[in-house]
Amino acid sequence: MAEQEERESMEFDVVIVGGGPAGLAAACRLAQLADSAGKEISTVVVEKGSEIGAHILSGNVFDPRALNELFPHWQEEGAPVTTAVKSDLIHYLTSERKATRVPGMFVPLPMHNVGNYIISLGRLCQWMGEKAEAAGVNVFPGFAASDVVYDDDGRVRGVLTSDLGIAKDGRRKAGYQPGYELLGKFTIFAEGVHGNLGVSLMDRFELRKDADPQHYGIGIKEIWEIDPDKHTEGLVVHTMGWPLDNETEGGGFLYHAANNQVFAGLIVALNYRNPYLDPFQEFQRWKLHPRISCYLEGGKRISYGARAVNKGGLQSLPKLAFPGGLLVGCDAGFLNGIKIKGGHTAIKTGMLAAESVFTALQDGASHSELSSYESAVRSSWVHDELHRARNFGPALHKFGTFLGAAFTFVDQNIFRGKLPFTLRNKEADHDALLKASDAPVIEYPKPDGSLTFDRLSSVFLSSTNHEEDQPSHLKLIDAAIPISYNLPQYAEPAQRYCPAGVYEVVTENGQSRFQINAQNCVHCKTCDIKDPSQNIVWQVPEGGGGPNYSGM
Repeated sequence: MAEQEERESMEFDVVIVGGGPAGLAAACRLAQLADSAGKEISTVVVEKGSEIGAHILSGNVFDPRALNELFPHWQEEGAPVTTAVKSDLIHYLTSERKATRVPGMFVPLPMHNVGNYIISLGRLCQWMGEKAEAAGVNVFPGFAASDVVYDDDGRVRGVLTSDLGIAKDGRRKAGYQPGYELLGKFTIFAEGVHGNLGVSLMDRFELRKDADPQHYGIGIKEIWEIDPDKHTEGLVVHTMGWPLDNETEGGGFLYHAANNQVFAGLIVALNYRNPYLDPFQEFQRWKLHPRISCYLEGGKRISYGARAVNKGGLQSLPKLAFPGGLLVGCDAGFLNGIKIKGGHTAIKTGMLAAESVFTALQDGASHSELSSYESAVRSSWVHDELHRARNFGPALHKFGTFLGAAFTFVDQNIFRGKLPFTLRNKEADHDALLKASDAPVIEYPKPDGSLTFDRLSSVFLSSTNHEEDQPSHLKLIDAAIPISYNLPQYAEPAQRYCPAGVYEVVTENGQSRFQINAQNCVHCKTCDIKDPSQNIVWQVPEGGGGPNYSGM
C-alpha cells in the first residue's frame, strides 16, 4: 500500500490504452467531436512501444473505408496510403514444386482487393499519431500499461503504467521510477491482439461467457527489396496449401509495395495439431516454392517480425462494454478473417467507442457501462461484414482447407454470406495439440542464408531490445511443467511455436531444463495463447522494450 501511495496520478477525461489504429482513431474522433461542439476533452494515449508504430505489424492490404469516414481528405492531408492494389493472384500450392492458379471467378468476393492499398500500418499509425497530437491529444509512447485501476465499486478508473528500474532480482535500481496512475472518466482498451489487460478484463467481468473461444493465427512477415524487373507495384499474391497440410489452416501472402519492396509472410492458425510443427520453419519452406522464390531470388531481406492474429470472428466477440471501459479493435477481435483485414474495423470501432464516450461525457456520466457502444457496433457495417464472414473460419476448421475453401466460395459468391445457419468452433487453440507420441516428427532443412534464415538473425532485423537487468515479463505459473509435463507429452512445443527463439530446452549433465530468453521476445503473444498447459503468462515489460519495427 505504501508504494501505491507514492505513485503520481494524472487525471484525464479519457484514457486510451494502445497507440494502434483503433486507439488513435478513438483519440482523433474524440478530438473532432470536441472541436465541433466547442468543448474541451482531455485525452491521453499510452503506448508501450518506444514510439508510435514501433510495435505495429500487419500484412498489410488496407481497406480505406473507415479512414474515409475519419479523415475524408486523407489523400490531400498526406496519409501514407498511396500504393493502390492493381491485381490479385491466388495460388493453390499442391506440392513443394507445383501450384495451380485459382481463376478469379472462383475467388470469394471479399478476397478481391482492387480498391484497397498496400501500406505499412506502422507508418499509417505514425501519421494518425501526429494528427492526434496536433488536435491536442496527449500521446505517451514508451509507457506500458501494466494493470487496470478500479474504484471501490469495482468500476474501471484507468490504468497503472509499469515501474521502471526494477532489477532481475526485484530490487530497485538507482534510476527507479514508480509507474503512474492514468485515471479517466472512461478508459478505452485498444492493446491489439490478446492484450494482457483485455484478457484480465474479460475474466473479471465475464465478457466471454456467451462467446466462442477466440481463435488465433501466428503471422510471420519479412520485407524484401527485390530486383526491379521482378517487381510489379500493386500486385497482391496469396497462397493456400503447401507447406501446410489440408488439416492445418493458414496461407501465405506476397504484396508488391512501393520502391521495389515486397511484403512476404505466412499465417498459421494456432489450432494446428502436430506439436512438431514449427510456424517459423514453415515460413522458411514456403519461400522456397517456385511461385514465391521467383520474386525473392537475388533480393535482400531488410526486416522481420511476427504477431498473433485474431481469427475467431463474430462468434468469438466478447461483450464490449463494462463499467468504466470499452474494448475496441483487435483487443476485442474485430479482424475479418476472410478479408485478412482488421485495420479498417479497428479504426471504425475506435470511432464508435469515441462517439459513445463523447455523448456520455456531455451527459455528465463517468465510469458507467456504455451499452450505446454495443448497440452502435451491432448497427454498423463492421457487424454486417463480420456476420457475412462468420462461417469462414469454422468451415476451414470443420472441413479442412480444400473443402472449406469450396464452402466459402458457395457461402460468399452465391449466398453473399447469408446462409441460414452459423457454424461454431468451441475448441480452444491450446487444446488442439496431439500428444507427441501420436504425431509424426517434421524435419526441416537448414537455412541457406539466401532465401531462408535462422531465428536469431531474423530477430536481429526486428531491432528487438529489452533492458536486460529487469524481471522477465514471461512468467511460468508452475516452473516444473515445461520439463515434467510438456516435454514428455508434447515434446515441449514452445521451442517451436515461438518465432523468436525465446524458449529452449537445454540439456546439461544429462538433465533437461527450460530456458527463457526474454530479451528476444517480439511481443507476438503466441506463447500465452498456444501453450497446452496454459502455464505461460505474458506481461508487459518496461515501457519502450520489444521490437522497433520500421515500415512493418
